[in-house]
Amino acid sequence: MNKIRLSILLLSLVIVASGSKAPEASREINTNCSLPNTSFKAGEKVGFIVYYTAAKLINVAAGAGSFTTTQEKLHGRDVYHIVGEGHTLPSYEWAYKAKDIYETYIDTETLLPLKFVRNVNEGGYKKYQNVSFNRTANTAISSEGVFKIPECTHDVVSAVFWARNINYDLLKPSDKIPIKVFLDNEMHTIYVRYLGKETITTKYGKFKTIKIKPSTIKGTIFKDDDKMVVWVTDDANKVPVRVESPIIVGKVRIDMTSFENLRNPMTALIQKL
Repeated sequence: MNKIRLSILLLSLVIVASGSKAPEASREINTNCSLPNTSFKAGEKVGFIVYYTAAKLINVAAGAGSFTTTQEKLHGRDVYHIVGEGHTLPSYEWAYKAKDIYETYIDTETLLPLKFVRNVNEGGYKKYQNVSFNRTANTAISSEGVFKIPECTHDVVSAVFWARNINYDLLKPSDKIPIKVFLDNEMHTIYVRYLGKETITTKYGKFKTIKIKPSTIKGTIFKDDDKMVVWVTDDANKVPVRVESPIIVGKVRIDMTSFENLRNPMTALIQKL
């Protein structure tokens, strides 16, 4: 997995921006810019682990991370401060050492981001970005300049938490929902395609899930821009339980390993293993 960015592996839980084409022969469903938050709250923490598989012979736990949510004030406004952190496990650091942090500050009323921070340190590659969103002027301000953005623009982390509030019961299989995302000083439109419902078993337990297929970053480590699949709990929380995607060399699987302080009861958990 040399030179594979761990941030992409761990933050695959984030519905990453892309230039990929939307799936054909499906309805495009436009939702409201602002959705009521019914899926998460301050105090929520979700842990996960990353597995890497190659040639059907190698199946190793390569990384781990978490998403934590707190409530704070930013410029006088109530915000959810969400931090996604990912790192290589000590047993894998001989091959590749990385620690990445993604942060978003989401307005508690609109679920739109007011600030986004990315701090990446991967095997000698470092990148730091700090983006402020001016919702009155519809601009994104980074160290590289001021960029005009559409009204409902998200960052890559806020997009996930916004999407957790979509009512998938109103969708039919193959329906897709567009989300506008600002990343690396560019605008992208990503699509979340609803595939239906499925019961899956992980090392944590057996879950009832909603199965979705997000578009991914075009031209990176992913083998195909329409092969990533995400399973989220089929309950009011919609917590990501599993992410799978082929990459250029092998396959990545990300599994949820822990959760605490969820907003709603975890009714999707059928049996804990």
